[in-house]
Order: sequence, then C-alpha cells, then structure tokens
Amino acid sequence: MNDILNNIKKVMMVFLICFIALISYMTYFEMLTGPKILNSTYNRRLWIKRNEVLRGTIYDRNGNALTKSQPINAETQKREYTGGAIFAHVLGYVDIKYGITGLERKYDEELMSSNIQDSIKSFILNKGKAQKKIGYSLKTTLDLNTQQAAYNLLGSNKGAVVALNPKTGEVIAMVSRPSFDPNNLQNTWKQLNQDSNKPLLNRATAGLYPPGSTFKTVTAISALENIPGVQNKYIQDTGSLPLGGGYSLNNFEGEVLGSINFKDAYTHSSNVYFGTLGLELGNDKLKQTAEKLFFNKEIPTDGIPVEPSKFPSLKSYEKGSIAQSAIGQSSDLASPLQMAVVTSTIANRGILMKPHLVSDVLTNTGQEVKSIQPEQVGQLISTSTADVMRDLMRSVVESGTGVNASIAGMDVAGKTGTADNESMGKYSPPHSWFIGFAPYEDPKVAVAVIVENGGQGGKLAASIAAEVMRTALRK
Repeated sequence: MNDILNNIKKVMMVFLICFIALISYMTYFEMLTGPKILNSTYNRRLWIKRNEVLRGTIYDRNGNALTKSQPINAETQKREYTGGAIFAHVLGYVDIKYGITGLERKYDEELMSSNIQDSIKSFILNKGKAQKKIGYSLKTTLDLNTQQAAYNLLGSNKGAVVALNPKTGEVIAMVSRPSFDPNNLQNTWKQLNQDSNKPLLNRATAGLYPPGSTFKTVTAISALENIPGVQNKYIQDTGSLPLGGGYSLNNFEGEVLGSINFKDAYTHSSNVYFGTLGLELGNDKLKQTAEKLFFNKEIPTDGIPVEPSKFPSLKSYEKGSIAQSAIGQSSDLASPLQMAVVTSTIANRGILMKPHLVSDVLTNTGQEVKSIQPEQVGQLISTSTADVMRDLMRSVVESGTGVNASIAGMDVAGKTGTADNESMGKYSPPHSWFIGFAPYEDPKVAVAVIVENGGQGGKLAASIAAEVMRTALRK
C-alpha cells in the first residue's frame, strides 16, 4: 500500500513540475517574448495594421520633402526616398522584408500616428467618403543643399561628413560614402551585404578611425587644464622624439620645426611637441580629458545611435603608446560625429548641445504637434580653455596646416589630421581628417570630415570642409 502511495506521489510530483514549467513558460512568453513577436518589424499582421495609416512625410529644415508614401495593397505602401543614396544612412529605410532603420525607426510611432481632427476634416471635405489616415510629418534639422554638397564632395572616396550647429546641436548634414539606394533594396540587398566596402555602414556614427592630429585638440585641452604655464612652454623640435628601445616619434615627413611654443606646435601640428605633452600628462590625465569629451562613452543624442569612440588605458611604462595616443594614434579610435562634438564644444565656448535631427513633429496639414527644443548636455570644458582653443584653431587655418579650409571674407578655425592606418595593408595611405567651425566670431556650423586613405589632412579633407561650411552658411 505504501509503495502505491509513494508511486502516486511521484507521479503527482512529475505532473506538478510539468505544470509549473508550463505556467512559467506561458508567463514568460506573454510578458517578454509575445510583445517582441507582436511588435517585430517582420510581423506581417502588424504591417497590415500599420498600413491603415499612410506614413507621414519627412522634410528637411526648409520644407523640402525627403520622403513620399503611397498605398500599394492591404499589406504594403510604397515609401519613396527622394534623395536616394544621399540621405540613406541618416533617414534609414522602411521595408516589409528588411525592417526599419535610422530616423524612420526612431520616429516610427509619430510617422504612423494620425490626427483625428484632420481625419474628420478630410471626411467632411470629401463629402462623407472615407479617406486613408495620414501619419504625422517630421521637420528635420537637415539642410538639403549642404547634405548634397557633402555627398558630392566626397565623390567616389570612402568617408563621412558631419555638420552641426554648435549653438543648438542641430545636425545640418550627416553623410556617409559609399552609400546605397533605399528605393531599390529588393534588387540590391544581397550585393550590399556582400560588398567589402560596407555601403550599409553609417561611417559618420559607426565608423571608428584613428583620429590622427585632430586628437591634438583633446591633448591641448588636457594640457591647458593640467600643466601650469603650458602656453609659454618652448621645446626644441628636431623632428624626432626618442622613446627608448630604438623607437622614436617623428613629425610628418620628418619636418624639423626648431624652437616652438604651444601655439606654434598646434598650428604646425608638431608630433614631437604633442608627444612630449602626452608623456608629461600621463595616460590618466589624458584619458580623463578624453572621457570628459565622451570618448569611451555613449554621446548623448536624440535617437542617433553612435558607436562609442575609444581611448586606451595604458601603463606608465608604455611611453611609446602614451606619446602616440597624444597625437591620435596608438589605439585611439574616433567617429566623425565624436570629433564634430569636440569641435562643436569648443566653438560654443565649452558647452555641448545635444546633437539632434528633428525640430518639429507636424500634422499632415502642417500644424505643430511637438517641438524639439535645443538641449544643453553641459559645460564640458571651461570658457577660458575653449577661448584659447578657438584662437589656436583659427591660427591653423590662417597660417598653419589648414589653409585649404579658408573661406574668402570669413575667419575659419580648424585642425587637420593625417592618420596612419593599415586598412589597405602595412603601407596604406593615411586617412585625411579635418575638424573646424565658422565664422570664428559667431560660429554657426561645426564640421568633421574624414576621407579614408585620402592622404594629408590639410589637403582633401580641409578643402571638402571649406565647401561644406560655405554651403551651410550660404556663402
């Protein structure tokens, strides 16, 4: 009898365990997995439901339509991108097969929301005939002309351009090349994914590159904050800084600059001087300054996904790497948006405004639903430090390595970068960088330009930056 009872207990225990497991799985599915499946961009029922609303239009800052939508059938509507590849990375795409990306994803809810008053008005105007609901529109901060200019100026080169308004954080342009046509994904998707040039990668936000001498801007800020009297510090630049063990840090093409001070070293981009500063600062202080400017962190943005830039942690005896890191080499990596943030902060006298892409959410008839106001991230560097850096950057364009970024009738400030890399093998041409802002007295645009393997930063990248700033400022 006891054996029978024990067997019954065992069977009941098994059933109890199975019941608990079943209830737990159902709870887990309902609470976690279910909503993910329901809201998945691959859920065809969701797409049919979504198609009840015609997706809203995205405009540039001047009211130029960057998208159009028209219904195809019960399940789909055609989304047309009027700028094609020019805006592909920043706007993203909406596709029933390939999902939703970019700005389309961030503001998906708004673009698929409609105003009940507009629906009633449409119903009345159309004499009682039901009309398709139309989602809200977005007015972006992007400028069609500047975006197009940046795209054309990069040409067949791989690279990126970012242009911000330093006073507001508005993204005026964000371009990545090579790009792709979001209107033709069905025919090109496989090719795009197999392309070694990675056209789907947004190089402006997710491309990480050695920043080269543009990083001397960060080192200069750190030196101003941590080395008393650094502006009066002279060294003898012989073209080479011995680092021990037979290694040395050399100036570009072995240039010898002689007795130079802080300003001359920045203006003419002395590796020897800034390598020396890096050794004096040490890794801890330099890293602290870099992280204050959002290296090794996520840059605060309004829904713009950004790959964190990287600055290394080094031991005190790693002198070669410390010196290299101070000139933007070693294992330093930065995105163009990261360097635009550094530039924008300096231009705005030490205050970083949150980068954002949308200024207004509107009904399809143009009534304001929501206004996105400029938001201050914080005072990242002191006003006095920013003012010194502004002066240094103006000197670079006036008489230093960045003269090709000059704009007639306007004071421009900037910094060039020529970054060694091995992207095409050991003897790869350097990446060409330029960061800068204009006008000097009242900055309205801050830019970062990188041309992969584009050579000396003071040439190609600086020339592109000048034209982008000129276009943004309508000069």
